[in-house]
Amino acid sequence: QVQLVESGGGLVQPGGSLTLSCTASGATLDGYAIGWFRQAPGKEREGVSCLSTTDGSTHILYSWMDRVTTSRDNAKNTVYLQLKRLKVEDTGRYYCAAGPDPRRGGSASVCPRQYTYWGQGTQVTVSS
Repeated sequence: QVQLVESGGGLVQPGGSLTLSCTASGATLDGYAIGWFRQAPGKEREGVSCLSTTDGSTHILYSWMDRVTTSRDNAKNTVYLQLKRLKVEDTGRYYCAAGPDPRRGGSASVCPRQYTYWGQGTQVTVSS
C-alpha cells in the first residue's frame, strides 16, 4: 500500500513559479509511474505530466509544454512538479497519483492506463 502526500502549493502571482512535491510512504515508488493532475474549480480533473520510475522518462501534456518539468528524488521517495510562468487559469488543486509503470513492461508509453493510488492534493492559487 502506497500513501501519497502532496505539498508545496500556495498563493503565487502570475508569472511566478512553484515546485510541488509528491512524497510516498508505505512502499517505494519503484515500479510505478507517477502522474500529476490539476482540477480547476468547477472542472474535471486533467492530466499534467507523467514520470516513469523505470527509466526516468517523462511525458508532459501539450497544454503544459515548456512550463512544466517533473523529476524524482529516489532517496526521498519523492516526485516533483516544477511549474513556471504560472497563469491565473492554472489555479486549481493539484494531485499526484501512482500506477503500474508501462515502461516496466517494455511499453513506449510513460503514462499508466490506470492509477492505483492518489494523494489528497495541494491547492495552487495564481492571483495578483
